[in-house]
Amino acid sequence: MKHTTSIDPNSISTKDLHSILLTAIAPRPIAFASTINLKGEVNLSPFSFFNVFSSNPPILIFSPSRRVRDNTTKHTLQNVEEVKEVVINIVNFPIVEQMSLSSTEYEEGVNEFKKSGLTEVSSVKVKPPRVLESPVSFECKVENIIHLGNEGGAGNLVICKVVYIHIKNEFLDKNNNLDTKKLDLVARLGGSWYARVTEDSLFEIPKPVVAKGIGVDNLPKHIFKTNILTGNNIGRLGNYENIPTKKEIEKMPEILEVLNIENEQLKIEALHQLVKLELENNNLERAISILFCL
Repeated sequence: MKHTTSIDPNSISTKDLHSILLTAIAPRPIAFASTINLKGEVNLSPFSFFNVFSSNPPILIFSPSRRVRDNTTKHTLQNVEEVKEVVINIVNFPIVEQMSLSSTEYEEGVNEFKKSGLTEVSSVKVKPPRVLESPVSFECKVENIIHLGNEGGAGNLVICKVVYIHIKNEFLDKNNNLDTKKLDLVARLGGSWYARVTEDSLFEIPKPVVAKGIGVDNLPKHIFKTNILTGNNIGRLGNYENIPTKKEIEKMPEILEVLNIENEQLKIEALHQLVKLELENNNLERAISILFCL
């Protein structure tokens, strides 16, 4: 039975390739870009080909791609080529429907702020206005535009340097840092799907230790003899700093019952269940000690 579908990008249509890329490479943050042309006409449009690429200097990049169906370019791209400034507004759940409405392909000169019901606020260092309702807005100067191709679907990398930042105070914590739980951000998936970053969907992973984790290659080989420990479990164990000493292992007499199991496979399975339980309770030190008992 075939378990993998393998595709040469040159063998399928741009439309199908576009669908695969955007569905698989997700979730993606959304650049809600406000721009202005030489006539002073404002445009507001979302782009999910977007991320932060540097903090010194502070650089954001988004890409208004050429339309697949007719190879035309978007007003946002035309605007930043004329006036090399943009405000990248961050999208959270309270404005996601208005953001989606603004993606409608209105005629040139139509102000999507008015169409979407969002509020224009004058920027400090750039000409395009920012979105009042956005939790965070970045005023940017366009440093460069890199055209990746001339055919439909080709991206255009708009490289933006942040020159001013606006943060709504309600999204700060007691230390005046942005609070991920309060932001309620949304991200783009494939098709018409989005993801919402709620508190229930958040989880933390300890950063790899400064002194370097021991690595999965230094864990007992019996970790691969059952399917009880997941890849995430094994990754967490490999992030422990030191292989436990014999003395540390001997401090846990409660696992003697498991070690007395005669059947080797059943013993390993019982041991792995104990390890998994300790990991679920965020007790990495005990988990690693139990693992090395065998």
